[in-house]
Amino acid sequence: MTPNDPTGKRTSGNPATQAQLNLTVKQQREQQKQQKLAEYQRQLAKRRRTKTTWWIVGVTAAVVVVGLVAASYFLAPRPVTVARGDGDGSGISGVQTFEHTANHVEGVVDYEQTPPAGGDHNAVWLNCGVYDQPVPNENAVHALEHGAIWITYDPAQVDQAGIDALDAQLPSDYTVLSPYEDMDTPIAVSAWNAQLKVDSPDDERIGEFIKAYWRNVNGPEPGAACTGALDAPGKQ
Repeated sequence: MTPNDPTGKRTSGNPATQAQLNLTVKQQREQQKQQKLAEYQRQLAKRRRTKTTWWIVGVTAAVVVVGLVAASYFLAPRPVTVARGDGDGSGISGVQTFEHTANHVEGVVDYEQTPPAGGDHNAVWLNCGVYDQPVPNENAVHALEHGAIWITYDPAQVDQAGIDALDAQLPSDYTVLSPYEDMDTPIAVSAWNAQLKVDSPDDERIGEFIKAYWRNVNGPEPGAACTGALDAPGKQ
């Protein structure tokens, strides 16, 4: 049996054997030390990899966000900007002008034009915007009174591409776009006391009409709101 010393180390009565035992203990301690050092280095490397991974993820996410913001800015359709019109479209070929009263009435009104371009109307105006269903004449005429432009199209004569082309020409406010069945022309552009009828959404006179009559001061209530009232069915 090999005795142990008071410190718990293995001992031997043979000096050569004792030296071998001492070397073995030292090697074990060194091995344990190296194992602890290797484990520390592995944990340190793992923390570094984790930190690097999160840094890469963060940078990548930031780049993606910046890219999306930039793409939304450059790819989004720019709003059409138009200066307030002077109400004079006399130089535009095909424009008709009228004289109308502007009383607030109830019920259905029999208008002189189809679609109407002014006249007595409902006390509640139509909110400006794009509609995919016909809107009430009496409310739309009230929007004209406030300086809006009303573009109507016959859905039997204008396809979706034509509707999109019309929409692309509109300023962001004070305009109404809606279908109007059984018109005698594919497209009509109306303002208070003025109207232009055309066959194609590519007709340059549409833009000229908008520039002349959009928010012009010649209507009965120029500058009044075109929001905050009636959303007719089909508003997009």
